[in-house]
Amino acid sequence: MRFLTQRKHFRDLTEQEVIALAISSEEDDARIYRSYAEMLRSDYPATARIFDGMAVEEDQHRARLIALHEARFGPVIPLIRREHVAGYYARRPVWLVENLGIERIRAEAEAMERDAERFYLAAAARTSDAATRKLLGDLAAAEAGHQATASHLEETHLDEDTRADEDAASHRQFILTWVQPGLAGLMDGSVSTLAPIFAAAFATQDTWTTFLVGLAASVGAGISMGFTEAASDDGELSGRGSPVKRGLASGVMTTLGGLGHALPYLIPEFWTATVIAFIIVFFELWAIAWIQNRYMETPFFRAVFQVVLGGSLVLAAGILIGSG
Repeated sequence: MRFLTQRKHFRDLTEQEVIALAISSEEDDARIYRSYAEMLRSDYPATARIFDGMAVEEDQHRARLIALHEARFGPVIPLIRREHVAGYYARRPVWLVENLGIERIRAEAEAMERDAERFYLAAAARTSDAATRKLLGDLAAAEAGHQATASHLEETHLDEDTRADEDAASHRQFILTWVQPGLAGLMDGSVSTLAPIFAAAFATQDTWTTFLVGLAASVGAGISMGFTEAASDDGELSGRGSPVKRGLASGVMTTLGGLGHALPYLIPEFWTATVIAFIIVFFELWAIAWIQNRYMETPFFRAVFQVVLGGSLVLAAGILIGSG
């Protein structure tokens, strides 16, 4: 079945190709660790030093593998990489991981070493050739050694106080980049669309027209809030993070906030749709109050008073205007 894929199966690799694959893998991992270090250096210098040390370890293992290859097969190393081998463990692109927070990056680094160790152990168990088994076992031991080195580097560079400071900085960045603009969008989408949606509902008592008004108001508000947030601050001086991320959080949450009480009007029966919309509004306002209390440290009853009172006034205004 090899003609179905351009990739070679691991079981078909020669010992030279296995060594070449290990060399390229070590090189890729070193580059990933250096990318993490450079990305984290300004905000999390202690963790950046850990990744610097892990990259050096990868370089040392790559040098040992190159020396082994030269001793056994000569200086010309075959070009073979992870993507050339079917079933070989993959690495997530750096740009997919960098937005997930410092703890997720640390966990990704640990998973990288575990994946490599497990793969080499499984590959060694499937071969009957003693020399190949030894080679794969040595590679697995090297990956396990990387994990031990990572733990040692973490103990050296990341004491309890430093880790607490970095975690606090990461939490604050998460709040500024995602929660704060998302909450502002949710409040705007949930509250500001109450008046037009319920005014249209009570003025027309036509559920489809009401849904279209709600859809237009929600999407329009989402686009407006998203662009406004993204254009308001580039994040360089304020430290609020990427304007694209903030704009996305604000725009999406604004749209969802409005759609929550617009979607019930897909139900043809007016009063059934309206009662469901009222219930959804209740939960939306309580969710906003909970987020304010949980992430913005606003006293819960003050958050409830502000959000519920404001939302109720806007809701009442929409109903009165629509019924007039």
